[in-house]
Amino acid sequence: MKAPGFAGGWLLVRFSVRIDESLVDAARVAAKAEFRTVQGQIEFWAKVGRAALDNPDLPASFIPESLMSLAESLEDSTPFVPRSLPADPARTLQT
Repeated sequence: MKAPGFAGGWLLVRFSVRIDESLVDAARVAAKAEFRTVQGQIEFWAKVGRAALDNPDLPASFIPESLMSLAESLEDSTPFVPRSLPADPARTLQT
């Protein structure tokens, strides 16, 4: 939720939510592997789930990769460079 006057324009809302202990344990393991907090892992899973429901035509593996790329700064990104030429040699790549 955006709110003017807060650092970065974001307002953090805190409240308690009951979550099954097995889900929290799974989030703890995944968070450690992904270098996130448990809260960050559960938030990531929620974003992936929401995007999957909003875009049922997308492959499941595409969604988390897309979310991570959206969070990546432009300075840290690598531009796409095709590995091979088009099948039709008459076509040329324009830069």
